[in-house]
Amino acid sequence: MLRAGPVSTPRWASAVRARSIRAAHAETQRARLSSVAGSQSSVNPEEIAHFSRLSQQWWDERGEFGLLHKMNPVRMQFIRNKVLEIQREEDESSANETLPLSGLDVVDVGCGGGLLCESLARLGGRTLGIDASSSNIAIASLHAAGDPALASTSTSAKSKGTLSYEHTSVEELLAQRGPASFDVVCSMEVIEHVDNPRMFLTNCATLVKPGGHLFLSTIARTPLSYFLTIFAAEHLLRLVTPGTHTHSKYINPDEMTDFFLSTPLPPDNAMSLNGAQATTQQQASRPWISRLYGGAPLRTEAEIRGMVYLPWKGEWMLVPRGAPGASVWAEACNYLFWVRRPLE
Repeated sequence: MLRAGPVSTPRWASAVRARSIRAAHAETQRARLSSVAGSQSSVNPEEIAHFSRLSQQWWDERGEFGLLHKMNPVRMQFIRNKVLEIQREEDESSANETLPLSGLDVVDVGCGGGLLCESLARLGGRTLGIDASSSNIAIASLHAAGDPALASTSTSAKSKGTLSYEHTSVEELLAQRGPASFDVVCSMEVIEHVDNPRMFLTNCATLVKPGGHLFLSTIARTPLSYFLTIFAAEHLLRLVTPGTHTHSKYINPDEMTDFFLSTPLPPDNAMSLNGAQATTQQQASRPWISRLYGGAPLRTEAEIRGMVYLPWKGEWMLVPRGAPGASVWAEACNYLFWVRRPLE
């Protein structure tokens, strides 16, 4: 599907256009210094600069991020259904069909312009969006300000959800808040853009409270994903800027599963709130997936669901659970991954 013709720039975007241009250069310098200062950062300077240059387009539904706008309802469908499923498993009476995230602390790591954050807040979550790009945070904050119900000081928000943003990385957030700070941690279409994805996953997981949820979405490293996301989307149809994706950085579903099957989490050197190392008793470390059954984890421990774009409908579809051959075709490109931290 070819991109629609030129559209007028949204009025709110003009207010931050100049700041976005200046910030693109500043982000490169800041991220580069961060990477030099310590090897423990997952922030990639070039990736941050790339998305900072595109930041003013986040809320243009026919622009650079149009496919993400169309994907967002499917991502939220998966998050909502999975949280409700676990709530019903534990206590049917506790399931909140209207606001399933009510009373939960939620963070979206690599929030971009806030597409997912606003939806999470509207489901009742006390939502924090973080991003290593100040340009993205500026756009996200400005857009959220247009809806008074999302303000953390709003009277209605106190009974629903709240939304705030911080210009920071997951490593910095972990150092500030400490382990086990959030009931729900999300990071959508981010891990394929970071340095050291294993460390990034570890830090995201360390933020999750016992019994909490980690939601991820990314792209499998297959010939099909190269054809669709790079050859077609970037070079043939020009739906996204060439160079946005790097095929070698994609992560396959079985690699994601193996990480949570074989890696004790949180790590033994997880930092406590006061900066001291947590004791084993305080932070029991063990893999979050106990074992595989027929090659798949228990649905109460982890789940993988493919997402397929239907060009004749102009929308994404969440592949049904147990669809025949899903691991071959439905998870060969875009997929969602959920895993739960064991209760301690």
